[in-house]
Amino acid sequence: MATDVERRRRSDGSSTTTSATAAEDTPLLRSGTSSSLTSRDVSPRRERQPAEGSEEPLSRTRATCIVLSMWALIFLQASNMSGISTTQSIIAADLDAYESAMWFTSAYMISMSSVAPLAGRLAMIFSPGTMVLFSSGFFSLGALVTALAPTFAVFILGRVLTGAGAGGIMTLCMILVIQLTSKRRRGLWIGLTNAGFTVGVSAGAVVFGALLPVLGWRLLFGAQAPLAAVAGLGVCFSIPAMAAHGDVKHKTTLQKLAGLDYAGAVALTVTIVLFLYGLSGTIQPLPILVSLVSLAIFLAIESVARDPVIPLSILKSRGVLFSCLSQLGFMAARWTVLFYAPIFVLAVRGLSPAVAGAVLIPTNLGFGLGGLLVGALHIRHAGSFWFPALLSLSLFSVALFAMALVSNAAASAGGYVAVVFVNGLCTGAALNYTLAHLLHLSSPDMHFIVTGLLSTFRGFAGSFGTAIGGGVFTRTLRDALVDGFGRLDRAGGLDAGREKLIAVLVGSPAAVFQDGVLTVAEREVAVLGYERALSALYTAAAAVCVLVVVLQAGTGWTAPVSEKVDEEEFEEALAEDRGMEA
Repeated sequence: MATDVERRRRSDGSSTTTSATAAEDTPLLRSGTSSSLTSRDVSPRRERQPAEGSEEPLSRTRATCIVLSMWALIFLQASNMSGISTTQSIIAADLDAYESAMWFTSAYMISMSSVAPLAGRLAMIFSPGTMVLFSSGFFSLGALVTALAPTFAVFILGRVLTGAGAGGIMTLCMILVIQLTSKRRRGLWIGLTNAGFTVGVSAGAVVFGALLPVLGWRLLFGAQAPLAAVAGLGVCFSIPAMAAHGDVKHKTTLQKLAGLDYAGAVALTVTIVLFLYGLSGTIQPLPILVSLVSLAIFLAIESVARDPVIPLSILKSRGVLFSCLSQLGFMAARWTVLFYAPIFVLAVRGLSPAVAGAVLIPTNLGFGLGGLLVGALHIRHAGSFWFPALLSLSLFSVALFAMALVSNAAASAGGYVAVVFVNGLCTGAALNYTLAHLLHLSSPDMHFIVTGLLSTFRGFAGSFGTAIGGGVFTRTLRDALVDGFGRLDRAGGLDAGREKLIAVLVGSPAAVFQDGVLTVAEREVAVLGYERALSALYTAAAAVCVLVVVLQAGTGWTAPVSEKVDEEEFEEALAEDRGMEA
């Protein structure tokens, strides 16, 4: 087979030799069913750089060590997004930071989103194993600083360091999937990665809440430091040396550091931090406007930089730009489900906080299952997934509209659980399809960068979902409560007592069914207000997803010429391999 492919390359005027050593993109994590194919996998000449010290696939032991270590890092990274919710109250009390408690989460999320694109670029210069070690090191340092923090300011510093490490982990995990797996099994591994992430988000609040009374919040954060460090070392020492991209492999470490685009990196980081800061809590126009200025500065720097953080060819790519924007709207809509589904259970159903948190189990179960199914059964080759991506996003939008219809006291509990499960199922499938399609639309040597860029836009989504979606929800809820209490009182206006009661109900969903807070008539007004607010929120999110589908459709299905050649050779190899197996 290698001879046949070599003959085809000669006829095209391409390289006349093929390398016997493992290529930079040679799959290292293989199954018994695919090893015969992937060992002969052929890529364009510009990608087939000999790997330094990696002539054989990973052994089962080393592959297992990488998988378990990365899953541990993914769980720690994801659990810190949701786990802070169950520890926030006691931390705020110890540090006397009640009014600033929102920054416990915001500092982590902003830092994580800011680092993601830089991690993808640095992984093209330094080995992914080294980058994982650095990321886990930042995470460990941040966990220690957080655990030992004597003041609110030091605690936030720890959260920023932890978020910086988490941003690297999030991007590098996808990079390792791209680099170590065959295109035939890449979809499955992306699904497994997303499943690990959703398990971390789902279980984070539960695990943190269960361990908090036993360990205390300081030891709870401090214990994460050695776990992250060991996991980072496990990945670093298990991955063989791999060839760097382009002429970077011939440079020393000092030369690599000297060639970094520091000005561009700083401008990009400042842009992301200012933009997300403006969206945190109450929307602040000034930081958002200043972020646009710093964005213009970043683009100017990248246009003249010798080795830009994000090449202009990527920034000008319609497929990459529309993919990132569609992911922003898509995941922002998804976060409305994650944030407000528990509120529905609290304020409309009147169940306990524990049950309210459990409503996320079916939607996250669907999330993991959706990614695994499409990865194992459909995404088994490199190529366009334009239509499946549109279909899964459209079904996600329909599921959101269904959420608007069933988020009321009259709907059955089983129907509500089924809808949130389907919503998660569509989310997992759409994440897999859109990433696979984005890789199809970009050249292989840019996969690391576009993966980091996509991770950044997905990181934005949490802030968008809470800021914009929260604004729709809060305004609708307050208007509904004002209208309801006005009709209840039959007076010209609301007195100070009513205004205070509305403020309590808007800020505390659990107060709706709390004993002694509301009368029966007042509770009916509050429940109706929450029903109207949830319906408006999910309807608006479904409308946004219509725009998301349009943007995703605009990405197109045409790959770069070099990628087309790679896919044609892969399909020929796949067909021949199946013929030999038969």
